[in-house]
Amino acid sequence: MQTRIRKNLIINTTQILVWVGVFIIPSLVTWTMTGHSEQALKVLGVSFHILFPFLLLYGMNYYLLVPKFLQGRRPGWFYLANAVLIVGMNLYRFIPRPGFEFPKEAVEQFGASSMWAMYVGGVLFALFGQVLIILLAVGIRQIMRNNEIEVQMEEERRKTAEAELTWLKHQLNPHFLFNTLNNISSLTQIDPDRAQESIGQLSDLLRYALYDSESEKVQLSSELEFMDNYIDLMALRCNDLTTVEKRLEAPSRPVEVAPLLFISLIENAFKHGVNARYPSFVRVSMGMDGDTLVFTCDNSRFEKQGTDRIGSGIGLENMKRRLELLYPGRYTYEQTASDDAYHVKVTLKGL
Repeated sequence: MQTRIRKNLIINTTQILVWVGVFIIPSLVTWTMTGHSEQALKVLGVSFHILFPFLLLYGMNYYLLVPKFLQGRRPGWFYLANAVLIVGMNLYRFIPRPGFEFPKEAVEQFGASSMWAMYVGGVLFALFGQVLIILLAVGIRQIMRNNEIEVQMEEERRKTAEAELTWLKHQLNPHFLFNTLNNISSLTQIDPDRAQESIGQLSDLLRYALYDSESEKVQLSSELEFMDNYIDLMALRCNDLTTVEKRLEAPSRPVEVAPLLFISLIENAFKHGVNARYPSFVRVSMGMDGDTLVFTCDNSRFEKQGTDRIGSGIGLENMKRRLELLYPGRYTYEQTASDDAYHVKVTLKGL
Protein backbone atom coordinates (compact mmCIF):
# COMPACT_ATOMS: atom_id res chain seq x y z
CA MET A 1 0.00 0.00 0.00
CA GLN A 2 2.76 2.47 0.94
CA THR A 3 4.65 1.64 -2.25
CA ARG A 4 1.59 2.34 -4.40
CA ILE A 5 0.91 5.65 -2.62
CA ARG A 6 4.52 6.71 -3.03
CA LYS A 7 4.59 5.88 -6.76
CA ASN A 8 1.29 7.67 -7.38
CA LEU A 9 2.53 10.71 -5.47
CA ILE A 10 5.68 10.82 -7.58
CA ILE A 11 3.68 10.57 -10.82
CA ASN A 12 1.17 13.26 -9.80
CA THR A 13 3.88 15.63 -8.58
CA THR A 14 5.85 15.16 -11.79
CA GLN A 15 2.77 15.93 -13.88
CA ILE A 16 2.09 19.17 -12.01
CA LEU A 17 5.72 20.30 -12.34
CA VAL A 18 5.77 19.51 -16.07
CA TRP A 19 2.58 21.47 -16.76
CA VAL A 20 3.73 24.42 -14.65
CA GLY A 21 7.02 24.40 -16.54
CA VAL A 22 5.31 24.28 -19.93
CA PHE A 23 3.21 27.32 -19.01
CA ILE A 24 5.86 29.56 -17.46
CA ILE A 25 9.13 28.63 -19.20
CA PRO A 26 8.40 30.74 -22.35
CA SER A 27 7.70 33.84 -20.21
CA LEU A 28 10.79 33.17 -18.07
CA VAL A 29 12.93 32.92 -21.18
CA THR A 30 11.43 36.16 -22.48
CA TRP A 31 12.07 37.95 -19.18
CA THR A 32 15.65 36.62 -19.06
CA MET A 33 16.41 37.75 -22.61
CA THR A 34 14.63 41.14 -22.58
CA GLY A 35 14.41 42.08 -18.94
CA HIS A 36 10.88 43.44 -19.50
CA SER A 37 8.33 41.99 -17.09
CA GLU A 38 5.42 43.43 -19.10
CA GLN A 39 6.47 41.52 -22.21
CA ALA A 40 7.01 38.38 -20.14
CA LEU A 41 3.45 38.67 -18.80
CA LYS A 42 2.12 39.02 -22.35
CA VAL A 43 3.97 35.84 -23.34
CA LEU A 44 2.50 34.11 -20.28
CA GLY A 45 -0.99 35.19 -21.39
CA VAL A 46 -0.39 33.85 -24.92
CA SER A 47 0.92 30.56 -23.49
CA PHE A 48 -2.14 30.26 -21.30
CA HIS A 49 -4.45 30.99 -24.24
CA ILE A 50 -2.76 28.32 -26.39
CA LEU A 51 -2.10 25.64 -23.77
CA PHE A 52 -5.14 25.83 -21.52
CA PRO A 53 -7.38 23.78 -23.87
CA PHE A 54 -4.72 21.06 -23.90
CA LEU A 55 -4.52 21.13 -20.10
CA LEU A 56 -8.31 20.95 -19.88
CA LEU A 57 -8.41 17.99 -22.29
CA TYR A 58 -5.65 16.23 -20.37
CA GLY A 59 -7.29 16.78 -17.00
CA MET A 60 -10.69 15.61 -18.20
CA ASN A 61 -9.17 12.40 -19.53
CA TYR A 62 -6.77 11.75 -16.68
CA TYR A 63 -9.15 12.33 -13.81
CA LEU A 64 -12.51 11.38 -15.33
CA LEU A 65 -12.78 9.78 -18.75
CA VAL A 66 -9.96 7.21 -18.58
CA PRO A 67 -10.71 5.79 -15.10
CA LYS A 68 -14.49 6.03 -15.43
CA PHE A 69 -15.01 4.84 -19.00
CA LEU A 70 -11.87 3.36 -20.60
CA GLN A 71 -10.68 1.43 -17.53
CA GLY A 72 -14.30 0.98 -16.49
CA ARG A 73 -14.96 -1.29 -19.48
CA ARG A 74 -17.05 1.32 -21.32
CA PRO A 75 -14.72 2.44 -24.12
CA GLY A 76 -17.58 3.64 -26.34
CA TRP A 77 -18.42 6.44 -23.91
CA PHE A 78 -14.71 7.32 -23.70
CA TYR A 79 -14.39 7.80 -27.46
CA LEU A 80 -17.71 9.67 -27.70
CA ALA A 81 -16.85 12.07 -24.88
CA ASN A 82 -13.43 12.84 -26.38
CA ALA A 83 -14.96 13.36 -29.81
CA VAL A 84 -17.43 15.86 -28.35
CA LEU A 85 -14.62 17.65 -26.45
CA ILE A 86 -12.34 17.89 -29.47
CA VAL A 87 -15.07 19.02 -31.87
CA GLY A 88 -16.37 21.58 -29.36
CA MET A 89 -12.91 23.01 -28.68
CA ASN A 90 -11.97 23.26 -32.33
CA LEU A 91 -15.29 24.76 -33.37
CA TYR A 92 -14.92 27.44 -30.70
CA ARG A 93 -11.28 28.19 -31.50
CA PHE A 94 -10.96 27.76 -35.25
CA ILE A 95 -14.32 28.40 -36.97
CA PRO A 96 -13.96 31.88 -38.52
CA ARG A 97 -16.21 34.50 -36.96
CA PRO A 98 -18.33 36.81 -39.17
CA GLY A 99 -16.11 39.43 -40.73
CA PHE A 100 -12.96 37.35 -40.28
CA GLU A 101 -10.16 38.31 -42.67
CA PHE A 102 -6.49 37.48 -42.91
CA PRO A 103 -4.11 40.42 -42.54
CA LYS A 104 -3.71 42.19 -45.88
CA GLU A 105 0.07 42.11 -45.65
CA ALA A 106 0.05 38.33 -45.27
CA VAL A 107 -2.42 37.87 -48.13
CA GLU A 108 -0.34 40.10 -50.42
CA GLN A 109 2.82 38.21 -49.55
CA PHE A 110 1.60 34.60 -49.54
CA GLY A 111 -1.75 34.70 -51.31
CA ALA A 112 -5.21 33.87 -49.99
CA SER A 113 -5.03 30.19 -50.93
CA SER A 114 -1.75 29.78 -49.11
CA MET A 115 -3.15 31.50 -46.04
CA TRP A 116 -6.14 29.15 -45.99
CA ALA A 117 -3.79 26.18 -46.41
CA MET A 118 -1.74 27.36 -43.44
CA TYR A 119 -4.95 27.90 -41.47
CA VAL A 120 -6.13 24.34 -42.16
CA GLY A 121 -2.64 23.04 -41.37
CA GLY A 122 -2.79 24.81 -38.01
CA VAL A 123 -6.14 23.19 -37.27
CA LEU A 124 -4.78 19.74 -38.18
CA PHE A 125 -1.66 20.35 -36.07
CA ALA A 126 -3.84 21.31 -33.10
CA LEU A 127 -5.96 18.21 -33.65
CA PHE A 128 -2.84 16.06 -33.73
CA GLY A 129 -1.64 17.64 -30.47
CA GLN A 130 -4.98 17.00 -28.82
CA VAL A 131 -4.86 13.32 -29.77
CA LEU A 132 -1.33 13.10 -28.35
CA ILE A 133 -2.50 14.71 -25.11
CA ILE A 134 -5.30 12.13 -24.82
CA LEU A 135 -2.84 9.28 -25.47
CA LEU A 136 -0.49 10.72 -22.85
CA ALA A 137 -3.29 10.81 -20.27
CA VAL A 138 -4.24 7.23 -21.15
CA GLY A 139 -0.63 6.05 -20.89
CA ILE A 140 0.07 7.65 -17.51
CA ARG A 141 -3.26 6.43 -16.13
CA GLN A 142 -2.41 2.93 -17.34
CA ILE A 143 0.96 3.08 -15.61
CA MET A 144 -0.76 3.99 -12.35
CA ARG A 145 -3.32 1.24 -12.91
CA ASN A 146 -0.53 -1.27 -13.50
CA ASN A 147 1.13 -0.14 -10.28
CA GLU A 148 -2.10 -0.75 -8.40
CA ILE A 149 -2.55 -4.18 -9.98
CA GLU A 150 1.07 -5.07 -9.20
CA VAL A 151 0.67 -4.07 -5.56
CA GLN A 152 -2.58 -6.06 -5.30
CA MET A 153 -0.96 -9.12 -6.87
CA GLU A 154 2.04 -8.81 -4.57
CA GLU A 155 -0.29 -8.62 -1.58
CA GLU A 156 -2.14 -11.72 -2.78
CA ARG A 157 1.16 -13.54 -3.32
CA ARG A 158 2.27 -12.58 0.18
CA LYS A 159 -0.95 -13.83 1.75
CA THR A 160 -0.77 -17.05 -0.25
CA ALA A 161 2.86 -17.53 0.73
CA GLU A 162 2.10 -16.97 4.41
CA ALA A 163 -0.76 -19.48 4.32
CA GLU A 164 1.36 -22.01 2.46
CA LEU A 165 4.29 -21.56 4.84
CA THR A 166 2.01 -22.16 7.81
CA TRP A 167 0.77 -25.36 6.20
CA LEU A 168 4.32 -26.48 5.41
CA LYS A 169 5.52 -25.88 8.96
CA HIS A 170 2.60 -27.78 10.41
CA GLN A 171 3.44 -30.64 8.08
CA LEU A 172 7.15 -30.46 8.91
CA ASN A 173 6.91 -30.66 12.69
CA PRO A 174 5.07 -34.03 12.84
CA HIS A 175 7.43 -35.38 10.20
CA PHE A 176 10.43 -34.44 12.34
CA LEU A 177 8.82 -35.82 15.52
CA PHE A 178 7.98 -39.14 13.89
CA ASN A 179 11.58 -39.77 12.80
CA THR A 180 13.12 -38.69 16.09
CA LEU A 181 10.82 -40.89 18.17
CA ASN A 182 11.76 -43.83 15.97
CA ASN A 183 15.42 -43.15 16.74
CA ILE A 184 14.82 -43.08 20.50
CA SER A 185 12.62 -46.15 20.28
CA SER A 186 15.51 -48.05 18.71
CA LEU A 187 17.88 -46.75 21.38
CA THR A 188 15.75 -48.02 24.31
CA GLN A 189 16.54 -51.57 23.28
CA ILE A 190 20.31 -50.88 23.28
CA ASP A 191 21.03 -48.42 26.08
CA PRO A 192 18.12 -47.34 28.34
CA ASP A 193 20.25 -44.76 30.21
CA ARG A 194 21.27 -43.03 27.01
CA ALA A 195 17.67 -43.25 25.87
CA GLN A 196 16.58 -41.34 28.99
CA GLU A 197 19.25 -38.70 28.33
CA SER A 198 18.08 -38.49 24.75
CA ILE A 199 14.52 -37.88 25.90
CA GLY A 200 15.80 -34.76 27.67
CA GLN A 201 17.47 -33.68 24.44
CA LEU A 202 14.27 -34.38 22.59
CA SER A 203 12.39 -32.20 25.05
CA ASP A 204 14.69 -29.28 24.21
CA LEU A 205 14.32 -29.99 20.51
CA LEU A 206 10.55 -30.08 20.69
CA ARG A 207 10.46 -26.83 22.63
CA TYR A 208 12.43 -25.24 19.84
CA ALA A 209 10.47 -26.91 17.04
CA LEU A 210 7.04 -26.21 18.49
CA TYR A 211 7.55 -22.75 19.99
CA ASP A 212 10.68 -20.98 18.77
CA SER A 213 10.10 -22.10 15.19
CA GLU A 214 6.69 -20.43 15.16
CA SER A 215 8.56 -17.21 14.48
CA GLU A 216 9.14 -16.36 10.85
CA LYS A 217 12.88 -16.00 11.53
CA VAL A 218 15.16 -17.27 14.31
CA GLN A 219 18.73 -16.55 15.26
CA LEU A 220 21.18 -18.68 13.30
CA SER A 221 23.01 -19.55 16.53
CA SER A 222 19.80 -21.10 17.91
CA GLU A 223 19.23 -23.01 14.69
CA LEU A 224 22.81 -24.34 14.80
CA GLU A 225 22.35 -25.50 18.39
CA PHE A 226 19.14 -27.25 17.39
CA MET A 227 20.87 -28.95 14.44
CA ASP A 228 23.78 -29.99 16.62
CA ASN A 229 21.47 -31.76 19.09
CA TYR A 230 19.40 -33.20 16.29
CA ILE A 231 22.42 -34.75 14.58
CA ASP A 232 23.47 -36.27 17.92
CA LEU A 233 20.03 -37.87 18.28
CA MET A 234 20.08 -39.15 14.72
CA ALA A 235 23.55 -40.59 15.27
CA LEU A 236 22.38 -42.67 18.24
CA ARG A 237 20.94 -45.34 15.98
CA CYS A 238 24.17 -45.73 14.02
CA ASN A 239 26.72 -48.45 14.75
CA ASP A 240 30.52 -48.35 14.69
CA LEU A 241 30.61 -48.68 10.90
CA THR A 242 29.14 -45.19 10.54
CA THR A 243 31.14 -41.96 10.78
CA VAL A 244 29.19 -38.82 11.63
CA GLU A 245 30.99 -35.49 11.25
CA LYS A 246 29.58 -32.01 11.80
CA ARG A 247 31.03 -28.54 11.43
CA LEU A 248 28.53 -25.96 12.58
CA GLU A 249 30.11 -22.52 12.90
CA ALA A 250 28.25 -19.84 14.84
CA PRO A 251 28.32 -16.41 13.12
CA SER A 252 30.27 -13.50 14.56
CA ARG A 253 27.23 -11.22 14.16
CA PRO A 254 23.46 -11.67 14.61
CA VAL A 255 21.99 -13.48 11.60
CA GLU A 256 18.37 -14.57 11.21
CA VAL A 257 17.17 -17.52 9.13
CA ALA A 258 13.96 -19.46 8.62
CA PRO A 259 13.66 -22.22 11.25
CA LEU A 260 13.89 -25.96 10.54
CA LEU A 261 14.88 -25.30 6.95
CA PHE A 262 17.60 -27.93 6.56
CA ILE A 263 16.30 -30.74 8.78
CA SER A 264 14.89 -32.66 5.82
CA LEU A 265 18.34 -32.79 4.23
CA ILE A 266 19.86 -34.21 7.41
CA GLU A 267 17.01 -36.72 7.70
CA ASN A 268 17.58 -37.74 4.12
CA ALA A 269 21.32 -38.17 4.73
CA PHE A 270 20.78 -40.56 7.63
CA LYS A 271 17.93 -42.35 5.90
CA HIS A 272 19.83 -43.10 2.70
CA GLY A 273 23.44 -42.69 3.79
CA VAL A 274 23.62 -45.18 6.67
CA ASN A 275 23.71 -48.95 6.33
CA ALA A 276 24.31 -51.15 9.37
CA ARG A 277 26.23 -53.72 7.30
CA TYR A 278 28.61 -51.45 5.39
CA PRO A 279 30.92 -48.54 6.19
CA SER A 280 28.88 -45.33 6.02
CA PHE A 281 29.39 -41.62 6.57
CA VAL A 282 27.38 -38.44 7.12
CA ARG A 283 29.07 -35.03 7.03
CA VAL A 284 27.14 -31.86 7.78
CA SER A 285 28.56 -28.35 7.53
CA MET A 286 26.98 -24.92 7.94
CA GLY A 287 28.41 -21.44 8.40
CA MET A 288 28.60 -17.91 7.03
CA ASP A 289 30.75 -16.82 4.10
CA GLY A 290 30.42 -13.04 4.14
CA ASP A 291 26.70 -12.37 3.84
CA THR A 292 25.99 -15.85 2.44
CA LEU A 293 24.92 -18.84 4.50
CA VAL A 294 26.40 -22.06 3.15
CA PHE A 295 24.98 -25.47 4.09
CA THR A 296 26.49 -28.70 2.78
CA CYS A 297 25.63 -32.30 3.48
CA ASP A 298 27.53 -35.33 2.18
CA ASN A 299 26.68 -38.93 2.84
CA SER A 300 27.36 -42.39 1.57
CA ARG A 301 24.76 -43.63 -0.84
CA PHE A 302 22.71 -46.78 -0.49
CA GLU A 303 19.88 -46.38 -2.95
CA LYS A 304 16.65 -47.98 -1.83
CA GLN A 305 14.19 -49.81 -4.01
CA GLY A 306 10.90 -48.51 -5.39
CA THR A 307 9.97 -44.85 -5.19
CA ASP A 308 11.80 -44.26 -1.88
CA ARG A 309 14.92 -42.72 -3.40
CA ILE A 310 17.51 -40.25 -2.17
CA GLY A 311 16.80 -36.66 -3.10
CA SER A 312 13.04 -37.17 -3.00
CA GLY A 313 10.27 -37.24 -0.42
CA ILE A 314 7.71 -34.93 1.18
CA GLY A 315 10.25 -33.36 3.53
CA LEU A 316 12.61 -32.33 0.73
CA GLU A 317 9.80 -31.03 -1.46
CA ASN A 318 8.58 -28.92 1.45
CA MET A 319 12.09 -27.57 2.01
CA LYS A 320 12.46 -26.58 -1.65
CA ARG A 321 9.07 -24.91 -1.61
CA ARG A 322 9.97 -22.96 1.52
CA LEU A 323 13.21 -21.80 -0.10
CA GLU A 324 11.24 -20.50 -3.07
CA LEU A 325 8.72 -18.72 -0.86
CA LEU A 326 11.14 -17.26 1.68
CA TYR A 327 14.24 -16.53 -0.42
CA PRO A 328 13.10 -16.00 -4.03
CA GLY A 329 16.09 -15.20 -6.21
CA ARG A 330 18.43 -15.36 -3.21
CA TYR A 331 19.12 -19.07 -2.86
CA THR A 332 20.87 -21.82 -4.74
CA TYR A 333 20.20 -25.54 -4.42
CA GLU A 334 22.46 -28.10 -5.99
CA GLN A 335 22.75 -31.83 -5.60
CA THR A 336 25.09 -34.35 -7.15
CA ALA A 337 25.26 -38.10 -6.82
CA SER A 338 27.82 -40.75 -7.68
CA ASP A 339 27.62 -44.50 -7.28
CA ASP A 340 28.67 -44.38 -3.62
CA ALA A 341 28.15 -40.78 -2.43
CA TYR A 342 25.56 -38.02 -2.41
CA HIS A 343 26.21 -34.29 -2.05
CA VAL A 344 23.82 -31.38 -1.53
CA LYS A 345 24.63 -27.71 -1.10
CA VAL A 346 22.30 -24.83 -0.27
CA THR A 347 23.27 -21.16 -0.10
CA LEU A 348 21.20 -18.23 1.15
CA LYS A 349 22.47 -14.83 0.01
CA GLY A 350 22.07 -11.40 1.48
CA LEU A 351 21.75 -12.34 5.16
